Amino acid sequence: MPSLKSIRKRIASVKNTQKITKAMKMVATAKLRRAQDAVKAIRPYASHLGDIAEDLATRLLAEPAGDDVEAKGEPLEAGEASLSQLHKILVGGTDKRVRLVVVSADRGLAGAYNSTIFRRTERFATEIKLQEGHSLDLVVIGKKGRDYFRRRPFKVVSELLGIEPKTVQKRARELAPQLSESLLSGEVDAIYVLYNEFKSAASQVVRVERLLPIKVREPARSSAEESVDAPKQLVDFLYEPSREAVLLHLLPLFLETELTRIFLESYASEMGARMSAMDNASRNAKEMISRLTLQYNRARQAAITKELMEIVGGAEALKG
Repeated sequence: MPSLKSIRKRIASVKNTQKITKAMKMVATAKLRRAQDAVKAIRPYASHLGDIAEDLATRLLAEPAGDDVEAKGEPLEAGEASLSQLHKILVGGTDKRVRLVVVSADRGLAGAYNSTIFRRTERFATEIKLQEGHSLDLVVIGKKGRDYFRRRPFKVVSELLGIEPKTVQKRARELAPQLSESLLSGEVDAIYVLYNEFKSAASQVVRVERLLPIKVREPARSSAEESVDAPKQLVDFLYEPSREAVLLHLLPLFLETELTRIFLESYASEMGARMSAMDNASRNAKEMISRLTLQYNRARQAAITKELMEIVGGAEALKG
């Protein structure tokens, strides 16, 4: 049986650990509230912006270009993609060369937050590699992801650290041009993102979503739908200078907003996972302290009993 001194040291050590886990839970709770408010604020904006981009892309592919559009292949403005590249952004290729943006955390002590991301990434990579001629490379967000994938046979083309609410927009502005340029240059055929979507403090869901090419809705095919909805489908807005120019201007904003939303979702999920993990750690520490205290009391009682028996035995020996 351990000595009383060793048990007292262990109880003191567990109590100190419990103080740390309680403090980390309080910090994560405070950060979660702010992150949750940020997520709720950006979701409607990102959703409506995505609907606008999707609707504009659908109309652009379904209807002929207007007379005000420049010759195909000529850039509309300096620094913008050309109309020939626009088709690649909307339609894409065969998805043989895939780039996956993996959003992990910079810190640990968040339960299974990072491990679920890593397992899902490996499963996604296996699905890609099972298809002949397909390849996958990664853009890794977060120190934990960087350290994990450096030790494994993955091709990492870029790393980005320091994802926090104050820096998400800056990081999104840094990453968005890199992703769009890799698609426009033909380096990759499709760009996906893998992240934890925030549901609640106790629930996060791993999502795999395609960022580029933009998803385009398929038009209705039935004759009944064509007869009923045809007049509505012909109604369109007037775009200045053209639909192509509006969409080309909208694409960087759409991509940057989506990345900002994803980063905020991931950060809120991380804080929720850390809060739950630290709460569980604090409860486990409390149970451990109770067990160690009981063990200490039993050992102390046994020591006292032993001393009493020795005193009684000595007294009896003196009488004899």
